[in-house]
Amino acid sequence: MDNDEVISTLNDLIETSKDGEEGFRACAEDVRNPQLKTFFLNRAQACTTAVSQLQELVRSYGGDPETSGGLGGALHRRWVDIKSLVTGKDDKAILTECERGEDVAVASYRKALAKNLPVDVRTLVERQYQGVVHNHDQVKALREQAGR
Repeated sequence: MDNDEVISTLNDLIETSKDGEEGFRACAEDVRNPQLKTFFLNRAQACTTAVSQLQELVRSYGGDPETSGGLGGALHRRWVDIKSLVTGKDDKAILTECERGEDVAVASYRKALAKNLPVDVRTLVERQYQGVVHNHDQVKALREQAGR
């Protein structure tokens, strides 16, 4: 894998992580439950950290790191906003949309891990992937609890 491919893959993950950061912050604004608000803000901060790590790795490969999320994330956040308005910002609906966003993040990291990444890149991406899967599973469990 050449440097351009490594940088492109990392920049895709930066976009994904920025989308996650912004999505978790949007969920924190809309959710009513104070524990969920704290959870979402903590997840947003973890995404901020992931973005910084990825951006530093892009720089180490001689690239210019992405600084914003992707169009797909912006569209998803808009859908969360619309759905929240329609459902009265119900916590379960917010968690459902957050889980969908995390489905996208899991898929993005899996796509990156399917590539022949350099060892240092693979190590970071695998570690972050575990965090993304953990986020997804936590959101799913919270959504299931909210449905009771």
